[in-house]
Amino acid sequence: MKLPPQRLESQDEHVVLQDGTSPVRMRVHARAVVARSAPLVLHFHAGAFVDGSPDSDIIARLLAQTGAVVVSLDYPLAPEHPFPAAVEAGYAALLWLQQERRRLSGAHAPLLVAGEEAGGNLAAAVALIARDRGGPDLAAQLLLSPMLDMCVATASLRDVKAGPVGCHWADGWRQYLARADDATHPYATPGRSMRLAGLPPTLLITAQDDPLRDETQAYAGRLRDAGVAVHSHVLPAPTGLPASYLQPDAAPPWADTVRAQLQQFLLSTQPTHSSRNTP
Repeated sequence: MKLPPQRLESQDEHVVLQDGTSPVRMRVHARAVVARSAPLVLHFHAGAFVDGSPDSDIIARLLAQTGAVVVSLDYPLAPEHPFPAAVEAGYAALLWLQQERRRLSGAHAPLLVAGEEAGGNLAAAVALIARDRGGPDLAAQLLLSPMLDMCVATASLRDVKAGPVGCHWADGWRQYLARADDATHPYATPGRSMRLAGLPPTLLITAQDDPLRDETQAYAGRLRDAGVAVHSHVLPAPTGLPASYLQPDAAPPWADTVRAQLQQFLLSTQPTHSSRNTP
């Protein structure tokens, strides 16, 4: 399903989170006119924990094209900032979104987290933290090719000859997890969390040629076993995922399908409201 062209507006905000001394950049994407209390999505970009920025914004733009207000966080990168710096920054950003919800979208806007690849890990971790710390309540989590298991030993990773040596994702994990015991922490490796009940409805997107396909599908199964409502979608090959998430100026062949999946899923998180100008 193709959506009619929509003019998007983007702007940067610089916000001091918690006790931080340096402002953190957030890029806000939204249509020029959005629905009252449209979904408000905290987005985490890809980059294997060590690369990327809100400028790698193809998923953020697709979400905004569905009518959501998307805030993409310029989270701290490893190895300078290993776990849990990015996760805690993400949770602090979620608290900021809750505080600014009325200004950004509307008082009753549903809050969501979303991310692709390493950003999918961070979105999943922030959802776990929000559950464990008593809020904010999340309407959903949107995870695209999430990096969830640091073992990099699945069949889909072996199919692309990825492994413990010279692998982009293995190298990212090594720089992200500074201490050996970090690998067992559920906020570092959500795919290994022993307690998944109570998480919000989840959309998981992967592809037939996605090296992260197996861990994405395994997480979908574990969430279902824990009683979480899950919708999963596997894109047909070729997609070039997850590398093609980092091509902001490209129009990948999967964009229309992913946008339609996002729109269909987001419709379940919001009531119908009239339109208004973005404040």
